[in-house]
Amino acid sequence: MQFAKRLDLVETSAIRELFKLLGQPGIISFAGGFPDSAMFDVEGIQQASEQVLRDAPASALQYGATEGFPALREELAHFLSQKGISNVSANSLIVTTGSQQALDLVGKTMLEAGDVALVEAPTFLATIQCFKLYGPQVLGVPIDEHGVRVDLLEEMIIAHRPKLIYLVPTFGNPSGALLSLERRTKVLELAVKYKTLIVEDDPYGDLYFHDEPPPTLLSLSDQVPGSRDWLVYCGSLSKVLSPGLRVGWMVAPADLLAKATMCKQFSDAHTSTFAQATAASYLKSGRMPQTLSHVRQVYGARAVSMGQGLVKHFGPALSFTQPLGGLFFWAKLTGHQGQLADGVEFAKRAIANGVAFVPGAPFYANNPDASTFRLSFATSSVSLIEQGLERLAKAYGAHLP
Repeated sequence: MQFAKRLDLVETSAIRELFKLLGQPGIISFAGGFPDSAMFDVEGIQQASEQVLRDAPASALQYGATEGFPALREELAHFLSQKGISNVSANSLIVTTGSQQALDLVGKTMLEAGDVALVEAPTFLATIQCFKLYGPQVLGVPIDEHGVRVDLLEEMIIAHRPKLIYLVPTFGNPSGALLSLERRTKVLELAVKYKTLIVEDDPYGDLYFHDEPPPTLLSLSDQVPGSRDWLVYCGSLSKVLSPGLRVGWMVAPADLLAKATMCKQFSDAHTSTFAQATAASYLKSGRMPQTLSHVRQVYGARAVSMGQGLVKHFGPALSFTQPLGGLFFWAKLTGHQGQLADGVEFAKRAIANGVAFVPGAPFYANNPDASTFRLSFATSSVSLIEQGLERLAKAYGAHLP
């Protein structure tokens, strides 16, 4: 068969390939980027779905509007307002099949061969693949523990005149980085100055462990005149409620939103009306704050355990920043005293010792750092984290106290 040439621009996900190994018995996985299924509010979701089937079965089980189930759009606008995002109405967002579809719609409507898209280095692997499928050059902008380096971002905007810039400002995947308030404002100012679209992906913003993170770019856009015209916001219920519902959303300027809605019509007509109605019923029930409080407490304790364990078992052989939220640790092998500094080789040794993580190189659009890797603490208990880190230390060859 002669497949479309654009498929030559991408390759299968390194993470998805790694998942094939995780069926081996006894493997402790720090590899996945998904939430712990034990955190799902099964009772609340069941009640919500039953209420939908009892009160509005015809609309919930029928075809629906591409823009989204009206009740859910209203509830999402209210949900965002409770997070301090007060400048969004139901008509200024569309519901997508997870935020992944929102990113695909951005790529489909904005990118083509000859364009440049800037992303963080490192960034969400699926976004790199999604954007590359449409033919642009995708380039990474260096980050530190405070998020994207805005000084380097401006330099790259001047040098490459990108069509868009993709950022995960709050507890990024894989970096866990938190973009500072000062840098958030600067990003919006750059968007206006250079008339460049900013895509803010915010799947982890509700998963903070202590203090609330700085306001979203979308919320701050009220303070930077003109910036709302150059901003797309993508959100999701996957990490805070259930990824199986596949409920995400996109807030964007009206003309872009219209084009994205048209493209969505071509791909899936609309996101599952039953899933949307269930999500709307759940949000309206008022259970979300309690669910989020529980999730933050559990994930926060696991993050502390993993951070302490990494220091204990690896010391100067590893550098990382303790995450303040999200699901991930981003670590770098330092090569201390000539020891191993290759993330791929370390991952192979780890699998052989019964523990899995994701090497860092695939998270870079270009110029990968082979010494990096990502660990997720979300799906492992504190005791399992401790056991897994002991295995990692053994795989690395570090001396256990």
